[in-house]
Amino acid sequence: MKYVMTEHGLETELEFGKLTISGDETKGFRPYQLLVSSLVGCSGGVLRKVCEKMRMPIEDMEIEVLEVLRNPDEASRLEKVHIHFKLRGIQLEEAKVEKAMNLTKKNCSMVRSVDQSIEVVETFELI
Repeated sequence: MKYVMTEHGLETELEFGKLTISGDETKGFRPYQLLVSSLVGCSGGVLRKVCEKMRMPIEDMEIEVLEVLRNPDEASRLEKVHIHFKLRGIQLEEAKVEKAMNLTKKNCSMVRSVDQSIEVVETFELI
């Protein structure tokens, strides 16, 4: 990937389109937003696959970030992200989904990448 510095931040062209990264969210995505989105996107995709393999297809999934904790004393370092999954499906059982959540945390490359530096809390509810 090639990034170009502009007056507002960085830009890169990806297969899907142009990505603009900026400290000013009126000019592009802020870096911490992309990091949080990567955690959410990876976890959601892995959870869906794990549930399918466990013969518990998810009919509807809504993911909400309940908390993003940043430390202003350490360059606004991201310290905690709480991701909450709202799941709907006919065959979803709470105990099995709990097991799927544990497998998701172990198999999500983005969560594993920040394992020792950012606390990632994942919770769920069946709707």
